This record gives sequence, C-alpha cells and structure tokens, in this order.
Amino acid sequence: MAKGILGRKLGMTQIFSETGEAVPVTVIQAEPNVVLQRKTAEGEGYEAIQLGFADEKENRQNKPAKGHAQKANTAPKRFIKEFRNVSAADYEVGQEVKVDTFAEGDTVDVTGTSKGKGFAGAIKRHNQSRGPMTHGSRYHRRPGSMGPVDPNHVRPGKLLPGRMGGEQVTIQNLEIVKVDTERNILLVKGNIPGAKKSYVTVTSAIKAAE
Repeated sequence: MAKGILGRKLGMTQIFSETGEAVPVTVIQAEPNVVLQRKTAEGEGYEAIQLGFADEKENRQNKPAKGHAQKANTAPKRFIKEFRNVSAADYEVGQEVKVDTFAEGDTVDVTGTSKGKGFAGAIKRHNQSRGPMTHGSRYHRRPGSMGPVDPNHVRPGKLLPGRMGGEQVTIQNLEIVKVDTERNILLVKGNIPGAKKSYVTVTSAIKAAE
C-alpha cells in the first residue's frame, strides 16, 4: 500500500557516498504529521486518510478548523492533504505519522508548487526558437503565426506568452538517501519543485508500485 507524509522544503545541499561521490540532495523537514480524518469505503465510498502539517497561527484559526482538529486532539493545521490508496484501518485519528514511515532507498514522488516567474514570453515559457536577428527580419522573439485564415480565430492550444510558474508539479521516482528521525528530516536525491520553506507532499512512487 502507498505511504505518504507532508513536509517543508528547506533547500539543497550535497552529501558524499561511501565511494566518495558527491550526491546532490534536497532537505525536507517533515515534523510528525497528524491524522485528522480517516475515510472508509462504508462511510465515504473510498479509503483515505487526511494528514495535517504545521500548526496554524492562532489569529488565523476559525471555529470549523478548530472543531475538525479537536477530533484528533491537535491544533488546526496550515497544510492538509488527503492520501488515497492507503489502508485506513492501519491508522487512527490523532495518530502521528513520522519520517520513519520511509526508509533509505525508497523511491518516492514529490509534489509541490513551482516557483512563480511572472509574465513570460513564448521563448522562455514554451522553449520556442527565436527568429533571425539580422537582415531586417524584424521578427525576433514574437510567438509566430496565430493560425490559418480560414477559421478566423486563434485555435485552442496555441502557445502564447502568459503567466509562468506557480503550478502544481510532481517529480517522480526520486530516491530517499537518508532518513534522520532525530531531526525529522528526509534527504531526497535530486531537486524537487518549489521555493525554500514551501510545502511539499512525499508519497510512494506510483510507477515503482506497478
């Protein structure tokens, strides 16, 4: 069955393997998550657990959030996600999920919100090529033809300039290099989406399970 935990991206560093090879890793701080809700096939029609991470500031807590968290005997959380494909019977409301749910060598998928880059042109946003820069082409970094004359409108899917980044991104099949249970830290090989201190979701690799 799948496993998962919520955490916060702290940044990147490197560690050295036994052979002396430098391994780039991303540091994820995953303080104990709390099971806020357990969903079953009899009640909701599917099995899932809802995890909460990072206490919400007291001045931002509202009554519905407080009531929901009180059932798990905890404080309202800032980051809440639902994990499906788990055995809900293995969890209890109020139970803590710690980093030791994963082990070194496990393959995981990490989901986060990519860095926002603002308004970007077609070359940066869609990796398009520029036009000739000489001989009076006067067409350097523009998005190209809007389409044939016949439909008399721009066809859906045309790659154009626009807001870039700030989207949910998942990077698959990353290896957990180290699990630090004392400091609640996971070291994941490679890079993951998001800025420093942004929230991420770590789950068992869906392709590795197939």
